[in-house]
Amino acid sequence: MIDLTKPHATSAADCLASLAATPDGLSGTEAARRLAEHGPNCLPEVQARGPMVRFLRQFHNVLIYVLIGAAVVTGALQHWIDTGVILAVVLANAIIGFVQEGKAEAAMAAIRGMLAPKAAVLRDGRRVSLDGATLVRGDIILLEAGDKVPADLRVIEARGLAAQEAILTGESVPVEKGQTPVAADAALGDRRSMLWSGTLVTIGTARGLVVATGAGTEIGRIGGLLAGVEQLTTPLVAQIDHFARWLSFLILLVAGLLLVWGYYVGHMPFADLFMVVVGVAVAAIPEGLPAVMTITLAIGVQTMARRNAIVRRLPAIEAIGSVSVICTDKTGTLTRNEMVVAAAETPQGAFAIDGEGYAPDGAITPAGDLAPLARAAALCNDAALTCKDGVWTVEGDPMEGALLAFAGKVGSDHGQRRLDAIPFDSRHRFMAVLTEGPQGRVTHVKGAPERVLRMCGGIDLQHWHDRAEALARRGLRVLALAERVMTDDRIDPAALEGGLTFLGLVGLIDPPRPEAIAAVAECRTAGIRVKMITGDHAGTAAAIATQIGLANPHRVLTGADLDKLDDAQLALEVTDVDIFARTSPEHKLRLVAALQAHGLSVAMTGDGVNDAPALKRADAGIAMGRKGSEAAKEAADLVLADDNFASIAAAVREGRTVYDNLKKVISWTLPTNAGESMVVVLALLAGMALPVTAVQILWINLITGITLGLALAFEPTETGTMARPPRARNAPILSGGLVWHVVLVAVLFMAAVFGIFTYAIDKGYPLPLAQTMAMNTLVVLEIFHLFFIRNIHSTSLTWAAARGTKVVWTVIIAIIAAQFAVTYLSPLQAVLGTSAVPLMDGLLIVAVGGAFFALIEIEKQIRLGLRG
Repeated sequence: MIDLTKPHATSAADCLASLAATPDGLSGTEAARRLAEHGPNCLPEVQARGPMVRFLRQFHNVLIYVLIGAAVVTGALQHWIDTGVILAVVLANAIIGFVQEGKAEAAMAAIRGMLAPKAAVLRDGRRVSLDGATLVRGDIILLEAGDKVPADLRVIEARGLAAQEAILTGESVPVEKGQTPVAADAALGDRRSMLWSGTLVTIGTARGLVVATGAGTEIGRIGGLLAGVEQLTTPLVAQIDHFARWLSFLILLVAGLLLVWGYYVGHMPFADLFMVVVGVAVAAIPEGLPAVMTITLAIGVQTMARRNAIVRRLPAIEAIGSVSVICTDKTGTLTRNEMVVAAAETPQGAFAIDGEGYAPDGAITPAGDLAPLARAAALCNDAALTCKDGVWTVEGDPMEGALLAFAGKVGSDHGQRRLDAIPFDSRHRFMAVLTEGPQGRVTHVKGAPERVLRMCGGIDLQHWHDRAEALARRGLRVLALAERVMTDDRIDPAALEGGLTFLGLVGLIDPPRPEAIAAVAECRTAGIRVKMITGDHAGTAAAIATQIGLANPHRVLTGADLDKLDDAQLALEVTDVDIFARTSPEHKLRLVAALQAHGLSVAMTGDGVNDAPALKRADAGIAMGRKGSEAAKEAADLVLADDNFASIAAAVREGRTVYDNLKKVISWTLPTNAGESMVVVLALLAGMALPVTAVQILWINLITGITLGLALAFEPTETGTMARPPRARNAPILSGGLVWHVVLVAVLFMAAVFGIFTYAIDKGYPLPLAQTMAMNTLVVLEIFHLFFIRNIHSTSLTWAAARGTKVVWTVIIAIIAAQFAVTYLSPLQAVLGTSAVPLMDGLLIVAVGGAFFALIEIEKQIRLGLRG
């Protein structure tokens, strides 16, 4: 193998010879040898932050700075126990954040791996789909519009080819490409005979020779362009982070005022007063809230990935949970994407074709000569069928796979040499292939009936249009096939117009996915309108829509209809119509804008390179992982690994669950922090003995502040989550209802703690025992509050709610064990100033917790009842 230094200036034949390659690709054995010798086609990973840097970053937070400052001052005052507890709070927060952030980054890196591009490669003369990392120099790659170039390629065949190279050259306009060599000293942007790794094919098709992989590619030489793991944040988390920061400043201001009040008005000793104020500040500051919310997001990302919905941009988790309209493609998403030719019509008559999937076996009734039609179906085709373990699969377009299976059933001999081809394009809506064989040179054409029929001569156009409509009304996708005998070695598109011989129509069916039917029903229950946007025939779309249960399957707007409507008229029509047929990617963008004009949150699916604008405009852009182009995946917020509509419904459910869990974390943290701190503040302002000491407040914050909140991050989906209407797109999470809940819980906390404290004093208990009972009351109230918050949309008085989850009970058992230890073990009693609580008084504390739970649960049921 000769070293190839300037492939752009070398002819395609010489490049092939230099790399000991052929136009039919490498053998599997040779490719494996080269892969072992030169390594995978991967860019060097961006150096990740080391463990020490990640750990230290956990302390980079205003809330943590406040706690560290408090620890320094308490240390200076020689309150070593208080200093130790504060530092334990800080360290526990950092350790939990460090461990969970590591898991989150690992999950995001794994998901990035799931999005690794595939490449269509010729190996052993056959087209196969391989991971981009397995490519080697000398491989032959097949590309079409929308594909991302997987390695540096020397173009050896091109048809109408152009590529977007902005990431390398900064040129925003796609660059035309061809196989002709250029000057050896040509600038990178002028090397028209090359396709560069990481760039996008915008139009046309190509066959390219891999000349550089991995770090040897142009993008590899530049280096540093590989994006790292996405920062685990969303607008909601940023909003809460901002809120927590300003809340901390407010708490510090209030703490300062308390210090002044206690010293000058209450005449308390400064050192003792300062410790009380520190306890108030630590209790009130939600230092663990941002970390727990981040962990909640990370868990949501992992859960979505298990349900085949891969998150590319984290704000999509919030967006997908609030969608009110899902605009979805039909083929492969609502249907099985496993097509079969079910009917054929030729000038000789109509035929029914049996069979399942892509197996080339099945009866044709009645008997007849379908050989010309089958030959055209097989030759005007880029797919390949393979049989493995008795199962036939298609490599390429499913529709073309069905045509190959049809040709196999007919028994057509199609071993002919391809000379030229015009690939299918949504603009001209047909594909043409010129082949040479026993019948001479023949151009076969297949495409949309309304386009191909106009290109044929000597036929009754209206009759065949009617026949195509009749097939489409049966839910079949209809293609017309035609041919023309030629003498040239290239296809002249102008010569095809009006000069084709009509061969017949084929009707293909792609049955609905059973799980899609259930998912559509679930979405309708959830108040989400499902709209089908397809390039397929109106009759086919309506038939499938009826089968899957769309709300209004009897009215269809076609692309032509949409072109006649201005934006105002479209906005009026779009809410009542659920089927849009014969649409282009440009129509999708208009439909998204029209729906959003009504204040609706829109999820849009897409797979083509031209779908990118609509995917970006949608509130949640969803690309197809299997059939989607790399351009669509890059524009999308979510990628469906299985192209299945049921995965969209599952993503909506999980998006709602993540939002609910974020809301639960906030709704648990803010009220409990307010309750803890207000108990001390009220005692301070009233000049009373403190129900809990400063070090006890710090202890409570240490064992409950993060652990109980973290348990909520693992909450499963609530019953009825998909029976609720979507939330408003801009609904604030810090709502009036949450503020009311904070006030209610804080008041009940104060009443319960002061009640227990007063009860203990009245019974003549010593102050340390009364404070121990008050401290345990706070912990019990927080545990009962956790069980209440777990079901914010329904009753908590069920066995399922009481049973909880493994995480919840693990955390609660650990906290109860810790409380028993500090209450009854002498060494810890000395540290926290506690005393053993009598059994009956312990049961009273639990009873108070139960009464608190009953009060807030009754209030919730009244509120839910009034809401209807």
